This record gives sequence, C-alpha cells and structure tokens, in this order.
Amino acid sequence: MLKTQMKRLVIATFVLAFVACMSSVALAEQAALSVGDCAKCHNEEPAQIAASGASHQTEIDCQACHEGHRPSVENNIPNCNDCHDGSAHYEVENCLGCHNPHQPLNVSLDGEHKKVCVSCHSGPNKQMVASPSKHATFACNFCHADTHGNIPDCVDCHEPHSASMTQANCATCHQAHKPLDMTYPANTASQLCSACHETAYTTLAASQAKHNQIACATCHTTKHKSVPECSDCHGQPHAASMHQRFPKCSECHNVAHDLNNWPAK
Repeated sequence: MLKTQMKRLVIATFVLAFVACMSSVALAEQAALSVGDCAKCHNEEPAQIAASGASHQTEIDCQACHEGHRPSVENNIPNCNDCHDGSAHYEVENCLGCHNPHQPLNVSLDGEHKKVCVSCHSGPNKQMVASPSKHATFACNFCHADTHGNIPDCVDCHEPHSASMTQANCATCHQAHKPLDMTYPANTASQLCSACHETAYTTLAASQAKHNQIACATCHTTKHKSVPECSDCHGQPHAASMHQRFPKCSECHNVAHDLNNWPAK
C-alpha cells in the first residue's frame, strides 16, 4: 500500500513539474525568450555553436533559426534551404546527412559520396571528366575519407616509382584529379624522370655529346611524352642537299640520348 502511494506521489510530482515547466515556457515566450534562455535547457547545441559554429555563430543566433518554442509553435526546426540557396549544393537532399547545423563546417562523410561533393567542388569533377583515369571511378570520399577537407598522401595507395621518391615528388608531375595528364616545370630534376625512363637516362648520362648536360625537361618540355624535332633547336645545320639526302637526323647521328654514336654503316 505504501509503495503504491509513493508511486502515485512520484507521478503526481512529475506531472506537476511538467506542467510547471510548460507553463514557464509559455510565460517566457509571452515575455519574449532570449538566447540566454535557450542555454538553460539546451546544453549541447550552444557548446557546439561556441566551438565550431562558423557563421551560424557570428551572423545569427538561436532565434534566427528557431522561431518560437514548442508547444506554442508546432515546428520550430527550419529547413536548411530556407536560408541557403543560390547554388546546386543547396538543392541536395538530406543536408543533415553531412552537416550538423550547430557545427556546420565539421562535415562528416558517411557512406559513398560523389554527386553531393561535385555539387560544390565542380572544378575537380571537370578535371576528372576531361582526363579520365581510375581515380574518376571512385567515390570522392574513397580518398577524402571520413572528414571533409582530408587530403591523403599519394603513397597511401601508390608505390613510388623508385625507392628515392617521396610524397613531395608526386605533385611535380601528377595532379590527383587528372593523374594521367602529366605536366611538369622546366626545372624538373632528371633523376625523377629516370625512375620510369631508366634506359634513356643511363644512356644519356654515358654519352659524350653535349646532350648529356641538358635536363630531360629541357627537350621534353612541359608535357609528358612530348618529343621535339632536332630542328627545333638546331635548325638546318647542314647544306640543303644533305638534308634532302638524309631527311632523318638519326640516320647519321643516332638517337638523341646516344648522340653521335655513329652507326657502323
């Protein structure tokens, strides 16, 4: 009997407390809630805003999004695109799948994403479409995993071309979103080229001709696999009749990496 009375007393106390709480909310709303009132009940959200709120902290406050309070306001949680519009990214469904509105830039990437990513990052997508590679077949967060803004090292997946190569060398020739469209600066060290083109490099190094003093990128300028004509540098050094008789320089001078190693014939 005593236990039953105690239970009833507890329930009655809870009901009275709930009614008092709702009444205080209603009274507070009538007296106009302040942002300070929000933190009295909601601990987690203000802490998140304070730590990582970005413009949700600096440009607006709680009441800018949450107009009124339940139960007097049926739904005080807005849609993100009530405020955010003007780009394809804001037309994406399920904003909360990546964003917590109280720390909006701490983006979590759960599941495979590509369509959502390229709605903001159109530049990388254009590069992958223009220069197809295996990279383009993966979801964006296969590489940019777990956390937005994460940029992995190439060597996390790819073995370097040689033992002497490091992550710092990769970007000399490759761009992650168009890795097969290889370009490089004119001062690229020939040792980097030798990692893939060892025969050409060692042959050139052993040559006694002046070509062995020239960096690979001097002749194979800017873009990988570009092969110049001898006349690009040397013009027409012989009499016109000789060039007519021997239209290919290599007939006498051998290949550019082993220049003037005269053929036996």
